[in-house]
Amino acid sequence: MAGKKNSSLDRVLGRLDTLDSVNLANLVQRLARERGLFEEIFNTLQEGVLVINSDGVIDYANAAAHRLIGLGTEDGLIGQTLWRLVPGLRPSLDAALDEEDGAAAPSVVAREFELTYPEPRTVRLYMVPFRGENRRSAQRFAVILTDVTKDKQSTEQRIEDERTSSILLLAAGVAHELGNPLNSLTIHLQLIERKLKKIKATQETGALADSLRVCRAEVQRLDGIIGNFLEAIRPRPPDLAEVNLAEVLAEVLGFQQREFADRGLVVEAETPDSLPSVMADRNQLKQVFFNITKNAMEAMQPGGRLKIRSRADDDSVFLLFGDSGAGIRQEDLGRLFQPYHTTKAGGHGLGLMIVQRIMREHGGQVGIESKEGVGTIVTLQFPRKDRRVRMLGS
Repeated sequence: MAGKKNSSLDRVLGRLDTLDSVNLANLVQRLARERGLFEEIFNTLQEGVLVINSDGVIDYANAAAHRLIGLGTEDGLIGQTLWRLVPGLRPSLDAALDEEDGAAAPSVVAREFELTYPEPRTVRLYMVPFRGENRRSAQRFAVILTDVTKDKQSTEQRIEDERTSSILLLAAGVAHELGNPLNSLTIHLQLIERKLKKIKATQETGALADSLRVCRAEVQRLDGIIGNFLEAIRPRPPDLAEVNLAEVLAEVLGFQQREFADRGLVVEAETPDSLPSVMADRNQLKQVFFNITKNAMEAMQPGGRLKIRSRADDDSVFLLFGDSGAGIRQEDLGRLFQPYHTTKAGGHGLGLMIVQRIMREHGGQVGIESKEGVGTIVTLQFPRKDRRVRMLGS
């Protein structure tokens, strides 16, 4: 301890053999109080703190460490081996020990690993050897555990949003460029139609006129598809206003009523007018509802049923769309929101991506649960209008 300033406790411990029973009892109480204080401090931390020996056996674990690793304090981490709980960590520790033997400063090991219990999350681990005079056999390590699930999700979402935005801009550019040849086709078809009218009518000219009408109709249809596509994907901030979700949904279902009937499908919607209001862009909401109901419609056979339910809690309003369609394979669920990923013949794979983008811009979320042969449930979560106001005012 030479060259270091000793605390009063160090000085007392240095004279331990000279203390009488009273002073010894006072010292024990003082040590217990200080131990309790440090325990309280460590258990207050959000980061997990472990102390392990060179074999990975845990000598100390605070409350956050138990929580992050998924074991209650009653189960206990003390005495367990860390790399049984975190496979793959042992090689990193061995490397750190090797570096420590010949290094002037302790080596820091940093790793990220995923845990699935009690819920999926990502944990970042920092491990550093204690500085001391003991050799490898007595070496111990301090381990810090930090839950970085939200940070990682935010980063991944930002990357996904940037990728989606770039793809949308590219798609919008392509769609816009398609408009030029379509305009040219329209003009030339009009010229052909005028010349055809000046030619004496025969059976052949009648057939040509029919073909010309088909071509013009198809050009108009393509022009309408491009127009709707550009309207759907053009990034623009929502024009927020107080909206009744039940009312907007009723408009969309009314528009699709004939198509549902033609396909032999039944819609059961339970969305009371008393549902709390949300702040939303009415037209963008219609796009969301149309895309979801269209997907459900195309997933079902005649006799299928689409059930729409709603609920609300103190923070959010939920709309649930459950269809009796073919369902979605588990391996496809994770890719549903990726651009151009589709499981439908002729699908463009942009519908759910657009739904997700609109919901995020409204401060909401979209979730999908599905089982093959049973059906799919799409859940839309919107922040309540009154909750949004309270958050801004708090």
